[in-house]
Amino acid sequence: MVRRRFLIRFTVTLLIVGILPIMYLLLMPLHDIDCEAEPFMSSNAKKFQVMATKVVAQPWYGEHMVYGIFTVPNEYKETPFFILTVKGAGSFCEKPFGNEQQVDNITAQPGTHLIRDYIRTRLALKLILKGLYSTISNKDNWTLTYPSKN
Repeated sequence: MVRRRFLIRFTVTLLIVGILPIMYLLLMPLHDIDCEAEPFMSSNAKKFQVMATKVVAQPWYGEHMVYGIFTVPNEYKETPFFILTVKGAGSFCEKPFGNEQQVDNITAQPGTHLIRDYIRTRLALKLILKGLYSTISNKDNWTLTYPSKN
């Protein structure tokens, strides 16, 4: 009787300890950048869009394994922000970071640079569980939107 009660309490404790961290990660805010994508995207401001050159969607390999690579004209290196839009996942305002000339065997043409931009692994896993793997792995569904320079 005592042993059975102990096993029940032990099992319930393990379930709670295992479920709470998972729930915390799933319910935590996904993005913590201070700029807002929606007002810019719905405004009449001129915008410049770039489609992804390549998409890697392999969240089962861990963090930073769901990303798009974009070839962007050098005139957009100093922009204050850009919006990453992934069909099915949403739009995310991001501050510029790094620019590279070669990423994943893709080389930037003269006058351009490459941006690798990620979506969160937990968001990618949620989308895959909803049956949207083919959507997030399709490069035609990834865009970067910049405030237009013209």
